[in-house]
Amino acid sequence: MIRAVLFDLEARHGLEVGAIARAAFRSPVIEDVTTGRITRAEWLRRIGEHTGAAEAVDEWGRTAFRVDRDLTALADELRAHGLIAAILTNGTDTIAAEIASCGLDHHFSPIFNSAEIGFAKPDPRAFRYVLDTLALPADQVFFTDDSPSKLVGAAGLGLHTHPFTGVEALRSALRDCGVDVRAAAA
Repeated sequence: MIRAVLFDLEARHGLEVGAIARAAFRSPVIEDVTTGRITRAEWLRRIGEHTGAAEAVDEWGRTAFRVDRDLTALADELRAHGLIAAILTNGTDTIAAEIASCGLDHHFSPIFNSAEIGFAKPDPRAFRYVLDTLALPADQVFFTDDSPSKLVGAAGLGLHTHPFTGVEALRSALRDCGVDVRAAAA
């Protein structure tokens, strides 16, 4: 029986499309920031140096993300059924403030941040930390992520996994695992 669902809760400057993302997510800088070895500010500084476009990186770093209201409604529904709706994110030292500023902490708890726990997805140690903190066996936790490569560590420990492609597909996958969530309203 599933008892917890883990979400995962992502040219004006003359840069090639994708240049900032490639610089931001290259090794070892991405591992350094998502495991807490450097701060988000230091990460952005390094990206700016790598691209030669500090102003563009500063703007990129201030880009707000959009909260998916269908996903928060699903989290609320799960919690109303007594399940845990948690987040495991490969984040930085600013995740707690970002989550609070957009209200995600009202829908998800606990929130696990790789920069705080020291291990980033797909490292099985990140998932082991979550399981130990929740005091749940792997077969009672469902993990979804929009990056299929991040599912590997979770699946290796025996968590139920699903590549996130949308809320309705997630609802269906949860129902397939025996979680009582409603189908899409027609």
